[in-house]
Amino acid sequence: MKSPLRYQFSEYDCGPTTMLNAVSYLFEREEIPPEIIRNVMLYSLDCYSQKGEPGRAGTSRMAMMFLSNWLDGFGRATNLPLSSQYLSGKSVYIGQESFINDALHRGGAAVVRLFYDVEHYALLTGELPDGRILMFDPWYVPESSDEFRGTGIETSLQHPMAYNRIVPADCFNREENAPYALGPVEDREAVLLFNERTKKTAQATIEYFI
Repeated sequence: MKSPLRYQFSEYDCGPTTMLNAVSYLFEREEIPPEIIRNVMLYSLDCYSQKGEPGRAGTSRMAMMFLSNWLDGFGRATNLPLSSQYLSGKSVYIGQESFINDALHRGGAAVVRLFYDVEHYALLTGELPDGRILMFDPWYVPESSDEFRGTGIETSLQHPMAYNRIVPADCFNREENAPYALGPVEDREAVLLFNERTKKTAQATIEYFI
């Protein structure tokens, strides 16, 4: 059985929440071992605020890289068919020949660092035929909110197992501080995750969650 994806509990835990959402999106609840939950929480929220307060600056890129490598190793060492790949810099974009788009087409998921008032993590889970991206943002926004008015970004709470935002592709590749922009190329990062048992070949037809 799949569980609905989760929202963050605070202003700081978008990183671990999104990483755990990726695992929840890819696997049945009964398949997910407690070691993953424990280690994601253990190694995230590692950044200190300017006042020296632990965790209040969220999760670092180094922590995400470590978790990606740990999850990939965990998948190879156990019976859980999980694989993970860390991307950074110019390899992180939305478009043709993008590793992220390829992962979405093949049934994978992508944890991306983007801008949403501050640096923020969200989960990409699919792509529509018109190129818009299905995303689960762990920051809760009511469906009635007008926060994204005029941006082309849609809020939908009807698909809790897969997404709560529909985002135009051109939102992501911007380098300025704008909603869901990936930001400056040199600062970009993403983690691609797959359930190797359900991973599609490059030629397979994408399934849409609508």
